[in-house]
Amino acid sequence: MLRNLAQLFRYRGLIQSLVARELKARYRGSVLGFFWSFINPLLLLLVYSFVFTFVMKAAHDPRIEPYALFMFCGILPWTWFSSSLAESAGVLISGGNLIKKVLFPAEILPIVTVLANMIHFFLGLPILAGFLIYYHRPLHASELAIFPLVVLVQLVLTLGFSLILAALTVHFRDIRDILSNLLTFWFFSTPIIYPYFLFEDPLHPEQVVWQAEALKLNPFTHLAITYQEILFFEGPVGHLKWLLLLGAISVVFFLFGYWVFDRLRDTFAEEV
Repeated sequence: MLRNLAQLFRYRGLIQSLVARELKARYRGSVLGFFWSFINPLLLLLVYSFVFTFVMKAAHDPRIEPYALFMFCGILPWTWFSSSLAESAGVLISGGNLIKKVLFPAEILPIVTVLANMIHFFLGLPILAGFLIYYHRPLHASELAIFPLVVLVQLVLTLGFSLILAALTVHFRDIRDILSNLLTFWFFSTPIIYPYFLFEDPLHPEQVVWQAEALKLNPFTHLAITYQEILFFEGPVGHLKWLLLLGAISVVFFLFGYWVFDRLRDTFAEEV
């Protein structure tokens, strides 16, 4: 396993070519092409702004105003994460003609899927940055310096999940249908459309209800909160210790995911 993992660096050129092919294929035949990578997040943010300003005027905590911008800070990285998992679940099946070739490293396919969605995440960041400036949200260099670390932790965690899902779905096709429902549940179990401090007792802040403790078991909770603390909330990034812990766990989980993938590698050509 470690030998195969070490050889991934040798395939960096192939990974780059496949990522470029994936991005081109996504918008093949489209008039606007890659501009959709900017237009889609822009339209998404405009829709949220319209809905929560004119349609649903429910009162929100003043600490998360403007609400649409707060929500977008979490939904943008969540889209990268959920899309990567959903696409990785079937990537070996759709790429069966490639993995049947003796010298082709099958793990490249889920890696390419994750990296392609990461690039879409990066292309959506200028839209988010523009609205952060428009709403005069304070951005501090010391906090922005942590941003690459959050992205790296999410990348490693997403790769671990994608490798496991890609390998298991080859043998259990039902995983794709289960995953779509699981991701919906996962989304609402993550503080993206609501703030993490929602479950704190306003009369006794030191007493946190069980929902808050349950949120800590959700790995994406710590990513979402850190993104929000860097991009939206004022003050220091208080969730940094949780991010570092998640980073260490993500490395172990990635190695476990690669181990699972490597153990099942020889069965892929027969099943697809």
